[in-house]
Amino acid sequence: MTTLTKTRISSIDLLRGIIMVIMALDHTRDFFHNQAMLDDPLNVATTTPVLYLTRWITHLCAPTFVFLSGVSIWLQSKRKTKSELSRFLVTRGLWLVLMDLTVITFGTTSNYQFDFFVIQTLWAIGISMFIMGFMIKLPLRAVLAIGLLIVLGHNSLDFVEARNNNLPFLWHLMHQQGAFHLWGNHQLFIFYPFLPWSGLMMLGYCCGTIFTRYAEKERSRMLLWIGVGLIAFFALLRFTNAYGDPLHWSAQRNTLYSFLSFMNVQKYPPSLLYMCATIAPGLIFLSFVKNTSGAVSRFFIVFGRVPMFYYVLHFYTLAIVSDTIFFLRGHTLEQGLKGIDGFPYKFIVAGEGFSLGIVYLIWVALIIAIYPLCKWYDRYKTAHPEKWWLSYL
Repeated sequence: MTTLTKTRISSIDLLRGIIMVIMALDHTRDFFHNQAMLDDPLNVATTTPVLYLTRWITHLCAPTFVFLSGVSIWLQSKRKTKSELSRFLVTRGLWLVLMDLTVITFGTTSNYQFDFFVIQTLWAIGISMFIMGFMIKLPLRAVLAIGLLIVLGHNSLDFVEARNNNLPFLWHLMHQQGAFHLWGNHQLFIFYPFLPWSGLMMLGYCCGTIFTRYAEKERSRMLLWIGVGLIAFFALLRFTNAYGDPLHWSAQRNTLYSFLSFMNVQKYPPSLLYMCATIAPGLIFLSFVKNTSGAVSRFFIVFGRVPMFYYVLHFYTLAIVSDTIFFLRGHTLEQGLKGIDGFPYKFIVAGEGFSLGIVYLIWVALIIAIYPLCKWYDRYKTAHPEKWWLSYL
């Protein structure tokens, strides 16, 4: 066994940075692809392999980030007292929820009227952190047991949802998407029900022990076997179509599209099989990565060290460019505020946009454009450890 040093674990920053760059691809597609508001890229009846892969690879992002957030909480527990860490998790969790309702809702929808609130990724992470603020006071085995119960068992709620279309608001917050009236013409859309995400963060917290209790060689072997085991578990359970995901797969027109159907698992909320398929690659990656000192690694690590700053910056950059293009096409402010029926997004016209190739070019340009700012902010945070408020950004 080994003990944790005072330094950050760079392989975790590297993985976090990679998935955040991948995440930006999906958001770029949402803003700029000409089919983004017309069809589901995972619809095997209409998609293409390239479009499907463009969407599916971004499935890795949210669960890996939530899982690594749990790992980071464990690592912080080696540097802070339980009361210090609990207070930080509760306050930062509530801060993230507020950010999601305001800053991110505006950045993703460009809704200047603020009559439609969306709770999505930051909400799920924030409420999970809030819960972890109390969970860390329990014995590790209790956290592991509760996390496993949620992750392994939450899909049993699918059977209730399939038979009941009138579930209460709190149920939707925990496990089912839904739109709800608030006041006047204001609405709330629950995009990320939080219960499975909270369970996943608990398991990440427990997995953090692998990084502090075992030497590198043994740690790598454990991460590899856990990752391989998750893939095997996913394949066997998915094949049965019996449990673990409400979206059943079926034979399609050829082997490739049958495989695409097999891999089309539910993200909202994340099913057991979705979590298995998306967490496994990250664990396997961490088992193999040894050297993080190269130029490519350093590039991605910058993003991994400033995730909140990056998250807000990339959304607002995409929104500003998208809104500018909207007006350059000759649309009016009135048309922009009308938006698309059934969607909360403003200043977007369904069917307008660019080909997938152009979307990839915009994505690359986005990452290159915001890298200097992220690097500056990383250096600023490192140079000012006394500024406690930077840990919230």
